[in-house]
Amino acid sequence: MRITMPVVAVSSMFFHEYSCREIFSFVLEAGFDGMEFWIETPDFWLRNCPVDEIVSLRKTSVKTPGFTVHAPVLDLNPCSINPGVASLSIDYALRSVRLAERLGADIVTLHPGRRTTRRPPSKADLQRFSHYIATLREEAGRRPNIRIAMENMEPKVNSLLCTPERARELLDEEPWLSFTLDVAHALSGEAGDLGRYVQLCKDRLVNVHLSRKNGNILHFPLDKSPAMAEVVALLSRAGYTGPLTLEIDDLNFPRRLSAEEKIAVLRADRAFIMSTIP
Repeated sequence: MRITMPVVAVSSMFFHEYSCREIFSFVLEAGFDGMEFWIETPDFWLRNCPVDEIVSLRKTSVKTPGFTVHAPVLDLNPCSINPGVASLSIDYALRSVRLAERLGADIVTLHPGRRTTRRPPSKADLQRFSHYIATLREEAGRRPNIRIAMENMEPKVNSLLCTPERARELLDEEPWLSFTLDVAHALSGEAGDLGRYVQLCKDRLVNVHLSRKNGNILHFPLDKSPAMAEVVALLSRAGYTGPLTLEIDDLNFPRRLSAEEKIAVLRADRAFIMSTIP
């Protein structure tokens, strides 16, 4: 029996230099049925978040069944030692949940924050993280139709959520919380971390950020990588049918790509994904 096909999606930030209208048309042209819309997509963010425009584009341009939202993260840290930065970051996280509801998305991905300095998280940092989670818990109670998903980070000394065991522990502590797996971040950890993330967290896994790691640099296109084929197969065997969201950093290419070249990259990666699913 053929496993149910997941939605193949792409981050709107791959086309960050274009208007929202162009981004939606590019996603449609690439043959995708999903998009992770970053609140910080410049054309949206810098125009005071015109929600009605995106709702209209979803109806008329791309009827994406896999439309999800990514909360703002640039310049923000909900666990900052600066109380003003922490407060503002948490406020934007809450706004992103409300924006997701208004945009018609049912999944919103957030980052866990980090210790401000490059040192292991202290008791005070964990307390700030607990406050962040408690605030999100209250918002989740008010918006039960929105799945709030915390993303694993790459394993840096000041990371607060970068191991499979800690991710599972957090999910056990917070039964309302969902999980977004970032594959490149997981591959930056210990050998076997990716498999353990899937094994431990698959019951709460609602979104996957899919990209290739090359040395210490993350978020490359899949490029028919056998390792990436195994990742997709691993997720399929685990029964995952949610969005497979390509999260590609266009700065990893040797030169700036045109819109047409970016669309070609996406088409190739989508075809590769579909060919690897049993």
